Amino acid sequence: MRVMVMVKATAESEAGEMPSTELIEAMINFNEQLVAAGLMLSGDGLQPSSKGARVAFDGPGRTAIDGPFAETKELVAGYWIWQVKDMAEAIEWVKRCPNPMTGPSEIEIRPFFEADDFGDALTPELREQEARLAAKLEGR
Repeated sequence: MRVMVMVKATAESEAGEMPSTELIEAMINFNEQLVAAGLMLSGDGLQPSSKGARVAFDGPGRTAIDGPFAETKELVAGYWIWQVKDMAEAIEWVKRCPNPMTGPSEIEIRPFFEADDFGDALTPELREQEARLAAKLEGR
């Protein structure tokens, strides 16, 4: 199963405070362990929300909203995408992770939808279209 592992933002990360050399080293070492175990598909840190934007949808209307966004506990400061056998394996790996922030922090793990999760709504034609799209993405 594929999961997205999200490092939640803190007041410090939203203020743009950069991690120490020691924390950067610890996170790189952890990423090396993930790669060696064959789990890590991708991952990156994200700039503070002050450098981002949101687009709000209301029927046909679209409204762009510039950051920053107030609720840091609802923001993502970084992420990984992992291929794991189950949620228990993902949890065990997150427990090994260095604390990504200087103070209390939180990491959320969420599984991706797989094609079979959509049942009959994902028709054979849509499955073929999705497979073609996935092949194009892999061959970039």
